[in-house]
Amino acid sequence: MPNLTPTTYPLTDDLPIKRIINGMWQVSGAHGKIDPAAAIETMLAYHEDGFTTWDLADHYGPAEDFIGQFRAALRQKHGTDALTDSYAFTKWVPRAGAMPYHKAAAAIELSCRRMDVSTLDMLQFHWWDYDNPAYLDALKHLSDLQAEGKIAHLALTNFDTEHTAKILEAGIELVSNQVQYSIIDRRPQAYMTPYYTEKGLSLLTYGTLAGGLLTDRYLNQPEPTTAQLKTVSLRKYKNMIDVWGGWQLFQQLLHTLRHIADKHHVSIANVAVRYVLQQPQVAAVIAGVRLGISDNRHDNARVFDFALDSDDFDAIDAISAQSRDLIQRIGDCGDEYRN
Repeated sequence: MPNLTPTTYPLTDDLPIKRIINGMWQVSGAHGKIDPAAAIETMLAYHEDGFTTWDLADHYGPAEDFIGQFRAALRQKHGTDALTDSYAFTKWVPRAGAMPYHKAAAAIELSCRRMDVSTLDMLQFHWWDYDNPAYLDALKHLSDLQAEGKIAHLALTNFDTEHTAKILEAGIELVSNQVQYSIIDRRPQAYMTPYYTEKGLSLLTYGTLAGGLLTDRYLNQPEPTTAQLKTVSLRKYKNMIDVWGGWQLFQQLLHTLRHIADKHHVSIANVAVRYVLQQPQVAAVIAGVRLGISDNRHDNARVFDFALDSDDFDAIDAISAQSRDLIQRIGDCGDEYRN
């Protein structure tokens, strides 16, 4: 029997998250028009199929409001106890500037109100400009709000290893960091994974399917034009592929992944997700959901039916060895948002 990854991961003693998290960036716009009623019905279906952990942000359009509406619908349909199995992780992404306590408190209060909760399950903090050290002030205020019971757990999103260390040295307790991580983008392996292993921090990963490019849909397909890339995710990750090694090498990778997928009787997407789930310190992969538009949850669940072996990793490594070094091209995790 393969050494299968459990579907639930103890991010903390009181936070048993699902290893595939429903990502709500896709409701923020540029991924297709979302019908609110259809979105809530789809969220209920995800929950009933065991996909009970959500990732969102204060600036993802109506995402926080959808969580509030979903919680109300879940309570009405299945009772209050059903809420104990559902977790929603939002983000605070302020403009860089002075960070007094009242600014942090107001942001958290607004998120709580929109999401219909008294305490945020986890707040993931992002900061745009490392040259402005006020991010430490903001995190200290968030830590105070955590002590006041407004935030259960505090985490980061798109911070690099160096600044994670500065935050920990300032006495801020963290649970995780959300970063881009895929077969294409393996930058976390360079600096972050060794440091996070030492400090006991987890990774929540996005971009693991490269916006849908790391799927069977693009196998044996000609290089798409910008006009053919209909969502902001596809355009973003096509640019990443260009930096990584280009479309020809990407097709070689997809053929390798298809061979591995045939061996395990799964999809290319399953192999791409499984690859990241088997990496050290990875707690979960965030899979974007286009609520009411498309639905891949049944295929996603198949990642727990198999495990990659050493031959699979060797085959993937052989392709990756031909690609460019993204650490040199881009920098550490999150640097693509600051360079």
